[in-house]
Amino acid sequence: MVLLQTILIVILVYYGLKLLLKWLAPKLMNYAVKKTQERFGQQFGNYQDFRSNTPNEGETTVSKKPFRKSNPSKKVGEYIDFEEID
Repeated sequence: MVLLQTILIVILVYYGLKLLLKWLAPKLMNYAVKKTQERFGQQFGNYQDFRSNTPNEGETTVSKKPFRKSNPSKKVGEYIDFEEID
């Protein structure tokens, strides 16, 4: 009798969770989609602010990297010459 009760409880819990997930899964998915849309909206808003600072079409701007003088005396490493031994 105890075995039958255990099997019945396992089956009831299984179907109960199955029904609960059928009810909760769409709500959780809608919540995740809304949050994702908000994040993308925030990123797109930041992109719009960046685009508003750029020059208008037809304007020419030149930006250069600062000139860095290379230092040829800087040692990179030690050279080792290997010889074959017969």
